[in-house]
Amino acid sequence: GSLVVNYPFDDDEQGIAIYSKSPDDAVFQKLALAYSKENAKMYQGSPCKDMYPTEYFPHGITNGAQWYNVPGGMQDWNYLHTNCFEVTVELGCVKYPKAEELPKYWAQNRRSLLQFMKQV
Repeated sequence: GSLVVNYPFDDDEQGIAIYSKSPDDAVFQKLALAYSKENAKMYQGSPCKDMYPTEYFPHGITNGAQWYNVPGGMQDWNYLHTNCFEVTVELGCVKYPKAEELPKYWAQNRRSLLQFMKQV
């Protein structure tokens, strides 16, 4: 896990980790930023320093392919084949948090979710 909003494209023609700009890149960045700005830890860009000390996401967002290449991912498929604008929100550094930690996740992401819905 991580703490970041990832937006298309997740794949690059060369199959390497490089920025892969979609035709709607500016819209995807706006949507991702709307979410991350309301989550202080995410917006700082270095959420998992203990696990990934060199990982940095400016303003808590990243182009999927620039982070790591995912050929044939659902996010890209939905965008290309159904015109569905989809982002992936990674909610934390721990992939499977304990149940008692879930209220903390809600508190950290409630405002982000509301701001994201306002973008519609």
